[in-house]
Amino acid sequence: QVQLVESGGGLVQAGGSLRLSCAASGRTFSRYAMGWFRQAPGKERDIVAAISSSGGNTYYADSVKGRFTISRDNAKNTVYLQMNSLKPEDTAAYYCAANRGTYYSTQRLGYDYWGQGTQVTVSS
Repeated sequence: QVQLVESGGGLVQAGGSLRLSCAASGRTFSRYAMGWFRQAPGKERDIVAAISSSGGNTYYADSVKGRFTISRDNAKNTVYLQMNSLKPEDTAAYYCAANRGTYYSTQRLGYDYWGQGTQVTVSS
């Protein structure tokens, strides 16, 4: 069992930056691939970025490439999402998720554990 707790969301102006963190419980964090998803009101929960268990492989949705960076610190049981050049369309609840495998999935159903989410609001 893995418990995930996100933090770092908030209100920011367009062009600004935020860094989200996701702290995981348990001693086997380094065995889990991790993903960040987001869900805006009335929309599906979509993948934003993902990272393999070792951190050696990453994935980004086209909409965030070049602006967002996913990383992880296995010693701290934490995965991060650095978000730069934020746009109003990035406004959503952001969720981290853990996949019991070394390689990430880009699909919501590929993840076994979810955090409660953190709200990101970007004003224009």
